[in-house]
Amino acid sequence: MEQDIFWMQRALELAKIAESQGEVPVGAVLVDDNGLVAEGWNQTIQNHDPTAHAEVVALRNAGQVIENYRMPGLTLYVTLEPCPMCAGALVHSRISRLVIATEDPRTGAVGSLMNLAQHPELNHRINVEFGILRQESSELIKHFFKQKRTAAKTEKKKAAKKD
Repeated sequence: MEQDIFWMQRALELAKIAESQGEVPVGAVLVDDNGLVAEGWNQTIQNHDPTAHAEVVALRNAGQVIENYRMPGLTLYVTLEPCPMCAGALVHSRISRLVIATEDPRTGAVGSLMNLAQHPELNHRINVEFGILRQESSELIKHFFKQKRTAAKTEKKKAAKKD
């Protein structure tokens, strides 16, 4: 549990980097028994890449580090429940464990809308745990989108004044 909190705190730090870059604040950390293997944060906007979610960035980085596309024995810590694309990539990578801070009721594919990580028709299932630093992660996401909505309203008001 102590180690889970430590690594999820790192994932939250990465999420804050994403937020500072105008990205949805999601961070991901891949570890093995010896410690950090790779990490990533959302970079879709800055890289003009719809696949540059935190989980995929971490998987790509890990593949380069371990020189393999299969990652059994690794644990991924992520601040927000993976979408279908990321959940599929995690299954294909064969990670052993997935620790998620908070659910994503809109696009979550590890239990909220569907569960690709443990789908009985797939050839690999991931052990999944929810809730490590749930409140901190949830608040970060909510704050980010609240700021986005406020900025959008401000822009609308400015545009209306010009007319």
